[in-house]
Amino acid sequence: MSTLTIQTGVVSTVTLSRPEVRNAFNDAVIVDLTQAFTQLSQDPQVRAIVLAAVGPAFCAGADLNWMRRMADYSHAENLADAAQLAEMLRVIYTCPKPTVARIQGDVYAGGLGLVAACDMAVSVDTAGFCLSEVKLGLIPATISPYVVRAMGARAAHRYFLTAERFDAAEALRIGLVHAVASAEQLDAKVTELTQALLNASPNAVKACKTLLHEVAGQDIDATLIARTVAGIADIRASDEGREGVSSFLAKRKPSWLS
Repeated sequence: MSTLTIQTGVVSTVTLSRPEVRNAFNDAVIVDLTQAFTQLSQDPQVRAIVLAAVGPAFCAGADLNWMRRMADYSHAENLADAAQLAEMLRVIYTCPKPTVARIQGDVYAGGLGLVAACDMAVSVDTAGFCLSEVKLGLIPATISPYVVRAMGARAAHRYFLTAERFDAAEALRIGLVHAVASAEQLDAKVTELTQALLNASPNAVKACKTLLHEVAGQDIDATLIARTVAGIADIRASDEGREGVSSFLAKRKPSWLS
């Protein structure tokens, strides 16, 4: 039984479909999400991917039944399980297509990793957020590289350590989400973002994601500067780079919008 529904198209939607357990993830969800994002990333027709969910919660983190099973695992088995979760997050984060998290409900623990691994996030104004791991004697280890990048180290120090619940307004303030909307306006705000992505050069968007991963948090040294110089030179000489500048000067639509 699939844990997801996938609607393919220019804008594809991957929907977490386990509302009975608040879309908590287990080993099956991890495998399905990894496969879905891998396949969509390789589809030339797909220009953007929305990660959504059904039910009252977006994702409540790890499934309790799965966690009970893991408690009886050996250290080696726990390492292998954690590695699969880490790989899922890496696949989402490095997906060459831009990704948008559509948050229709509460997000807890590992669910914040899913949100943070996406390029951008839109939340309903009633959603609550919580990095609850320390209350359970755990730590948000595998999701930490993505969550710290999304909310910043200072906010992470507070919410990792206190496990406080915070609301959508606070998630917006600290940068975890990019927009907050009412339930009635949530889809319109997501569409606003995906349409902006579709208006951009597909090749430039892909190159921009690579650039972001290469530049974020790096020292501004000769190596990084050389990489950025090569990046702009390469994109200027590309077919879409030439077409974009040419269409702008000619005051016409570029080929990817024609």
